[in-house]
Amino acid sequence: MTAAPLNRPDSLPSRLLTVTEYAACGETESGYTELLEGRLIMNPSPMPRHNYASGRLLIAIDAALPPDLVVIQDVDLDLRLAEDDKPGFSRRPDLMVVRNSAMSRVDGVGGMLTAADALLTVEIVSPGSERTDRVVKRGEYADAGIPHYWIVELGEPVSVLACHQAGEFGYADGGEFTGRFATTEPFGFELDLSRLG
Repeated sequence: MTAAPLNRPDSLPSRLLTVTEYAACGETESGYTELLEGRLIMNPSPMPRHNYASGRLLIAIDAALPPDLVVIQDVDLDLRLAEDDKPGFSRRPDLMVVRNSAMSRVDGVGGMLTAADALLTVEIVSPGSERTDRVVKRGEYADAGIPHYWIVELGEPVSVLACHQAGEFGYADGGEFTGRFATTEPFGFELDLSRLG
């Protein structure tokens, strides 16, 4: 059974949600939702330039991945930052890299991808998401144990801030790149960032 979409004020929950309850809510008619400590967060749909950059980056990452990894775009990710029966956290990264086995698990038994499945999350900064992407999500993704996080800024010039886990300190910056971005972690990857603009 599929829940009614969250498209009317009377369909919005009036209490904090677990991740399971959030997943059962269905989709919104416009924009998308995330779950922040049980609170439903409504976000506007991305602008065309944002989606263009996301698509170009997906294609470039996909070409660089080994066969056991896959890059996916704009799906819910259970951060597992709360007990199953407590108000939860679910984000929808612009891109994430997971193992094929995680996709197969979700296909077979349902549920969501979890932070333990993600090797990399990528957020493309939009007007209105700068603090969320650079501070809030950075902290949440680090707390969730996701090994790598890239923050893409579409200004002039296009840049990538590559973050990686640094133990109890959360994420450490691996450098902010403009022009050419090259890394060996979590997989070998190289891109002329001007292709995203």
